[in-house]
Amino acid sequence: MEAKIWHKSYAPGVKKTLDYEKLTIPQALARSARNFPDHTALNYMGKKITYKELDGLVNRFARALSDLAIKPGDKVAVCLPNIPQVIIANLAVLRIGAVAVQNNPLYTERELAYQLNDSESKIVITLTLLIPRMQALKPETRIDKIIGCHIHSYLPFPKKQLFPFVKKDMYRKVEPTAEVLVFNDLIGKYSPEAVEDNSRWDELAALLYTGGTTGVSKGVMLSHANLSHNAQQFAAWFPDLKPGEERLMGNFPVFHIAGFAAIQNFIIWQGWEDIMVPRPEPKINIELIKKYKPTFLPGVPTIFVGLLAQADFRKLDFSAMKGFFSGAAPLAADTIKDLKDLTGATMCEVYGSTETTAVVSITPWGGEIKPGTVGVPVADTDIKIVAVDDPDKDLEIGESGEIAVKGPQIMMGYYNRPAETKDAIRDGWFLTGDLGKFDEDGYLTIVDRKKDMIIAGGYNIYPVELDGVLMGHPKIMEACAIGIPHEYRGETVKAFIVTRKGETLTADEVSNHCKKNLAAYKVPKIIEFIDELPKSAVGKILRRKLKEMEVAKMKKES
Repeated sequence: MEAKIWHKSYAPGVKKTLDYEKLTIPQALARSARNFPDHTALNYMGKKITYKELDGLVNRFARALSDLAIKPGDKVAVCLPNIPQVIIANLAVLRIGAVAVQNNPLYTERELAYQLNDSESKIVITLTLLIPRMQALKPETRIDKIIGCHIHSYLPFPKKQLFPFVKKDMYRKVEPTAEVLVFNDLIGKYSPEAVEDNSRWDELAALLYTGGTTGVSKGVMLSHANLSHNAQQFAAWFPDLKPGEERLMGNFPVFHIAGFAAIQNFIIWQGWEDIMVPRPEPKINIELIKKYKPTFLPGVPTIFVGLLAQADFRKLDFSAMKGFFSGAAPLAADTIKDLKDLTGATMCEVYGSTETTAVVSITPWGGEIKPGTVGVPVADTDIKIVAVDDPDKDLEIGESGEIAVKGPQIMMGYYNRPAETKDAIRDGWFLTGDLGKFDEDGYLTIVDRKKDMIIAGGYNIYPVELDGVLMGHPKIMEACAIGIPHEYRGETVKAFIVTRKGETLTADEVSNHCKKNLAAYKVPKIIEFIDELPKSAVGKILRRKLKEMEVAKMKKES
């Protein structure tokens, strides 16, 4: 790769270009099982699964899927939180050459039905708690079999000791039928011996859904090459960290690209220990840090803000801690300094997206830290800043424009959406929709996020989707959702509502309507009734104008 301005900011020992191993993630698991058979791969609340055991469990489930007539190229939906079965299932699907489709278990029936249909999934793997929901959706989809996973199957202690948030119905007993199977009963029938690996380098490996700037949920197609390239790019950023020697907290959900890439693929590639976190609350993090001494702690900014607010966190022994990874939203300079002063560990801010297999740029490990930036591009990754209204016009250092990315981690495209793919990828350059700028050392600053997108607590929320749900209420004439600044969540959702003439409507009625159709984190937290929404000359609702007015009002009130 030709010399770039950011290469001078690389830390010592970090290569500008890599000689990639043509090894898929399931093949990397087999290697880690050979090299570190007795090293812990997954640590689920103290239950430790070694790499040899994990490889065997993946082989067992791969055989089960094959006997259920899943073939290379078939889509298998995985709808699970961070429990061992999510890693086992994903790796088994990849190993037989099928496609692992990630789904958020917090989604409503409407949201799940859309993704199951769009992905053409044949089987869904989910919590036993969610089996009734999946059975209700089955007639509307192509789903043939439902495989239920018990949240407590791999716990090392009695069920009642799990967490306060676990309800009794999470332990729902399931009687197997022709269409409903139980994960652990299923894999118990098969051998852990090696199976034929059908993961092919250039073929589709996974579908992860993103709303993009239009609010229409799209399946991002990631190949085995994408997954492997990005894992190797991430590993090369830390040349002093050796395979088989680190422990990483699994705060990111695996169904999200951050967790899929870092908590699953990267850890497998490196042979590290994944300390699984089913729910990343401060108290749970503190307890796991105290017991298992992770060397790296990833999280969205709200996790770090929440931890620093806990007196018990400040009393922990951080002698094992080497670093933090933060992504999804900007991290305040004061938070970075507070963490450094408290722990001595380095904060690495990461920038990327589902379409870039997670990682595009990172704070240099062992290099200069510039708060407010997201570091510099990783190896073999080219970034240019282009004019917002003309992607063919490159901008100079210091000028703000749209971020365009090229590299081996760029997606194959959007599933069954050639027009959207063509718009997003031009001559190999992925147009992110994010606005940014470079400084003279090649550090990237995100000036603004994808148009109108809300990031609350690390979750991407697309206001177009919220508008559609709000407009589905019979008493609402017009609606517009925006993100407004929030001290803890980064942003929170506010909805502006214009009711139909002669109708009366309460905020509780609007909230209850949204709860029936949206995941909890998408439901507007603030609802304001307004006589008229600002519009352009052609009648388009001016969402950004509403946001500007709201921010100005908040500043005045403060």
